[in-house]
Amino acid sequence: MISAMVMVPTQGAALAGDLVVSGPVRSVVLFAHGSGSSRHSQHNRVVAAELRKAGLGTLLLDLLTEREERADALTAEHRFDITLLAGRLVDAIDWLDGQPDTAGVPVGLLGAGTGAAAAMVAATERPERVSALVSRSGRPDLAGDAPQRLSVPVLLVVGGNDTRVLELNRAADKRITAPHKLHVVRGATDLLDDPEALDQVAQAARDWFLSGVVARGRAG
Repeated sequence: MISAMVMVPTQGAALAGDLVVSGPVRSVVLFAHGSGSSRHSQHNRVVAAELRKAGLGTLLLDLLTEREERADALTAEHRFDITLLAGRLVDAIDWLDGQPDTAGVPVGLLGAGTGAAAAMVAATERPERVSALVSRSGRPDLAGDAPQRLSVPVLLVVGGNDTRVLELNRAADKRITAPHKLHVVRGATDLLDDPEALDQVAQAARDWFLSGVVARGRAG
């Protein structure tokens, strides 16, 4: 089992991440955190633990450096830079392909908030490597034309009480032509911080990534 803090070289910066790979894994899920979040987010760690129980590897990656995070907290200058974030996700996908324990292993992308928009763009750049994508309270409206260019299965998970983001995801649901599903967590907010709601998110993501790996295997 590999459980280590890693430094992933990306555009203009080396980014800190937590990589956990337990033996031969069917897929590695790369987490793309939303604005104001980091790899230490309790929400993502709960979801990551559920994925690992199912035999999936996880890479929780900070998309911004500590210096960039400090600046972003004051100016919000980086969190909406989808081009920057997506480019770093692409670099992380390529990095995983160059590591001995994850080379050739399908990559799942799990994005939250603006990180979901970046994940959609990254998936269009590496369709041969990405097996499935999960957007949690995501902002697909910031992804340009990426939603309709996606070729990987997409799960949109949104809290039922997060009316604005739910509306944005319903619009994206109509634009996406790849296999996709809109999963509404009733009674949940944008943070999905209710334990029962978060458990539902984790299970839905787990099942989606596992089905994406199976579908990829059949296509191959």
